[in-house]
Amino acid sequence: MIATKKQLTQLSYEITASAIKVHKELGPGLLESIYETCMVYELKRSGFKVMQQKEVPVLYDGIDMNMHLRLDLLVNDLVIVEIKAVDQIHPVHEAQLLTYMKLLQKPQGLLINFFTTNITKSMKPMVNELFRALPDE
Repeated sequence: MIATKKQLTQLSYEITASAIKVHKELGPGLLESIYETCMVYELKRSGFKVMQQKEVPVLYDGIDMNMHLRLDLLVNDLVIVEIKAVDQIHPVHEAQLLTYMKLLQKPQGLLINFFTTNITKSMKPMVNELFRALPDE
């Protein structure tokens, strides 16, 4: 699916709005799996295509190593959403999301930590060279 930077940015805003809604309803302090399930519900209710716990194959030297990672959510086959419920986001969490984006060739990812008082301040949007290569509009 070909998209523009503007379309991807709008999609990310809408995903963020769903996260804010879930966070306002549930608050911080729950398991990641609870936030993930509620996010799937909200996103699907808003008309988005959502894949949950999608397997990510690990390819090495062009060969499938028959090992798989699992990402939390893939929205509209474009934006990877990695959900956390931790005291602090660490560089390893960012690296995890960037790796998923690279392995699946997706241009944008959102790292959303629900263990916070403010989703928008703690969320980390990430883009890669695929995003930068997209047309603006």
